[in-house]
Amino acid sequence: MDDESDRVEDVEARLLLEGIEQVYGYDFRDYADASIRRRLAHWLAESPFDTLSQAQSSLLRDSKIFLSLLSGLTVNVTEMFRDPPFFKALREQVVPFLKTYPFVKIWHAGCATGEEAYSMAILLNEEGMAGRYRMYATDIDEAVLATAAEGVVPLAEMQKFTRNYQNSGGTASFADYYTARYGRALLAADLKKSIVFAPHNLTADGEFGEMNLVLCRNVMIYFKPSLKERCLKLFDASLVPGGFLCLGMKESLERRAIGASYQELLPTLRIYRKRYA
Repeated sequence: MDDESDRVEDVEARLLLEGIEQVYGYDFRDYADASIRRRLAHWLAESPFDTLSQAQSSLLRDSKIFLSLLSGLTVNVTEMFRDPPFFKALREQVVPFLKTYPFVKIWHAGCATGEEAYSMAILLNEEGMAGRYRMYATDIDEAVLATAAEGVVPLAEMQKFTRNYQNSGGTASFADYYTARYGRALLAADLKKSIVFAPHNLTADGEFGEMNLVLCRNVMIYFKPSLKERCLKLFDASLVPGGFLCLGMKESLERRAIGASYQELLPTLRIYRKRYA
């Protein structure tokens, strides 16, 4: 009976994801099955519905209900200066190359609520690049993008974020980058000046041209191999020769279609540089 129940749930999930793609244009069919099933089950447990079949009509007809599911399906786990050794390597190994250009463009794909994009802005400003870059921070979920654009994070997280900042090579007073108000930390307004928060769907939308640096460290772990390949080709099409590609710790260009076009600059940190020829 359990096997039959699992089969029915698989069919329900597949039909729902197909309906979501047709009605809303969000395609989760190439996300890893286990991850999607887990997130659907969690949303269902918090909803008034007993089954996905029961929920499907409401989800496809009521965009507000769908948005509650969307926030559960997308991956919004992030923090400022997450993985300090990575940001330290960016500061020491990548930024010196970026500084040789009069102006650089950066794409932060899957930025979630923006903490890592703001971290990058802090790093670049400290390295003397204020006013010399434009960062496009994108995500599929417009609700988290609105949060990112506000530049507000929980004050309770700032102690951890401060440690991350210090371990990533930051030497200023991290408290200078935010103002504490009513249990929240409002990030400094000048950090937003060079960041454009915009919706972008990695399953369907096109590339951002002429990028010097592309970062995608949060979401590809949840994708099936075919979608990972699509994303990597998208990033490759976006990067100029000599540009840098930064992936999550569990990702690699080994045995990937674009792999031969990149030099692995820092293997353990998944920082790659696009070859000139």
